[in-house]
Parts: sequence; structure tokens; C-alpha cells
Amino acid sequence: MENNDASLQMLTLARKFGQPLRSVPMDAVQPFAPDAIAAILARALAADELDASSVFAAGTDRGNDVIARLAARTGLPFAANCIAAEPGDPVGVVRQRWGGSLFENALLRGPRALITVAPHTVRVTEGPTPIDVDLKPYLAQIDPADLVVQVKDHVDAAGGGVSLAEAKVVVSGGRGVGSKEGFAIIEELAGLLGGAVGCSRVVTSAGWRPHSDQVGQTGTKIAPDLYIACGISGATQHMAGCKAAKRILAINADAEAPIMQNSDYAVIGDLKEIVPAISAEIRKTK
Repeated sequence: MENNDASLQMLTLARKFGQPLRSVPMDAVQPFAPDAIAAILARALAADELDASSVFAAGTDRGNDVIARLAARTGLPFAANCIAAEPGDPVGVVRQRWGGSLFENALLRGPRALITVAPHTVRVTEGPTPIDVDLKPYLAQIDPADLVVQVKDHVDAAGGGVSLAEAKVVVSGGRGVGSKEGFAIIEELAGLLGGAVGCSRVVTSAGWRPHSDQVGQTGTKIAPDLYIACGISGATQHMAGCKAAKRILAINADAEAPIMQNSDYAVIGDLKEIVPAISAEIRKTK
């Protein structure tokens, strides 16, 4: 498990498979080493000490990484980015494909199912707290080869501030921003709203923003209270990353841009005039 909302959503789905639930933290090995965590899980399953009918993890980068390695070690069936699951023989799952634009019904046949749960797809409900597994005997058996892949450092986004994945407000810019320097007005608005700055894939491809700012299927999937998309056309892969937002405001000069069909609010016009105007009005209230 990880200490985040995605893990709480995963637990909600996992409880359908019975009690008690047992937990192995993703940070059990420091620095994070996905092969080591997978090895711990594999040994515990082989010894049948977990009495587990299935293994669940949040569908985060770390969760998918570890469970994929566990599947490779054990040969157990693995379904990633699931939004629903039903216990049984076989286990039935519904999972996201093509960035969430397609749902696939699948059956997992095997002694145990390995499942990761797509973030922002399951409503959290209260339930019994998982029991922590005693990892001391497993930690003592870690093979040095399982420590070859490690996360040695974490680099915060430039300027620090709120995380893109956890932000309640995200202000993103696309091709319409025009340049790296054009993001100054995006950063200003995000700062006034206490939010994070995001961007589309074309922006990272152009070198205007780092990949860590990218919202989309190949970037970060977000679920803010408000998503402000400035100069973003709304390609399928981008919408896959922001569709969980409670409200989407699109600012675009093209009234026919695809994002307009997926927005709660839309402002048609030049973002280089509209965004500073919004910032100016916000300042008046402070």
C-alpha cells in the first residue's frame, strides 16, 4: 500500500474479496526497490502465509510497477487499471483501455488474481483497516539482485508548491500558449488560485515544460476540483488524464476544439487576454 487517496480507493474494491485484508507498504524497502517488494510478496504467497485469494494495489506508477514484477515472478494473471472487480472462479474485472476511452470485461483464471485499481475511479467507503504483515523475516531474505533497481532521489518540481496529482486546482497550457515564456501568465493564475501548473503533451515535446507537468494518458492523471485548460485542443490522450476533474473550464480561440464538448464552462477568445484578466479580477478580491 501507499499513503495516498489511490490506496484508499483500492481498499474499497479489495474489501469485496473478503476479510481480513493484509497490507505490505510500498516503502517497506528504502530506497524504493520494486523488485524487492515483488520478491517479498512472492515469498509470502508461496509460503501461503497471507492466505490471499487476490493481491491488490493502487494503479499508480509504483503499484503497477511492483505488481507487474510480481506477475512475472509468479506467473499469476494480472489486470491493470481496473475500475471494478468481482470475486469468483474466475475473477471478473472491468479495466480501462486506451486511456479510459474503452472499458474491457475480462476473466482472470488462476489460483490468485493480481489487480491494480485505476485512480479516481472508485468512490472511497469506510471499512476494516488492513493488518500489517510482519516483514522482518522477508526483509532478511532480500537478494542483492533485487536491489539493483532503486529510486535514489526525488526531484521536486521547479518552484516547489502543490503536487500536480494532489492539487485542488490545476491550470494547464497547450500549444495555444505559444512559447515557454508564455507560461508566465499560466503560472501567475495557478499561484493566485493556490494550484498547480500542468500542460499538454505537445508542450513537453516542444521543450516548454518538463514531462512532470504533463497531464494525460502518458503523463499525470489528475482529479482536481477545477481544471482550467488554456489553449488545449482536448485530444483523447489528454482528456484521459483530466476527465476525473469535478469541473473543467476551457479557454480557447477555437470554438470547435474537442475540449469544448467535454467542458463544464468555456471561454472563447485569446487566452493571452483572458487569463491575465481573470488574474486581475482575483487580485481585486484579495
